[in-house]
Amino acid sequence: MTTVTFFMEEDRIYSFEVRGHSGYAEAGADIVCAAVSSAVNLVNATVNDVLGLAASVKVTEDEVSFRLPGGLSETDEATCQNLLAGMMVYLTDLHWEYPEFVQVVVDEPDDEEDEG
Repeated sequence: MTTVTFFMEEDRIYSFEVRGHSGYAEAGADIVCAAVSSAVNLVNATVNDVLGLAASVKVTEDEVSFRLPGGLSETDEATCQNLLAGMMVYLTDLHWEYPEFVQVVVDEPDDEEDEG
């Protein structure tokens, strides 16, 4: 299964990670993997190549991590948030269509402070 985790602070998505292989079909014929990869590549290309914002991207055999840079202008921040929110909606829809093969997780820090 592919798990996509979006990391958030309040209403801001600042990072995501994609882990695992969907297992829908063999490599080269896996439409779920292709859909996830395409969404990740679109966001990466838009943020880094089109907007020139130098987001951090790390790729291994079965994991991709993406993190927005700090200090974005108001316009760039709004553009990135729209892109990432759109990706989240798209992948959530993909999860509902292929629930055994892709999972979407939203990781928000707890508001409560640790005691002791």
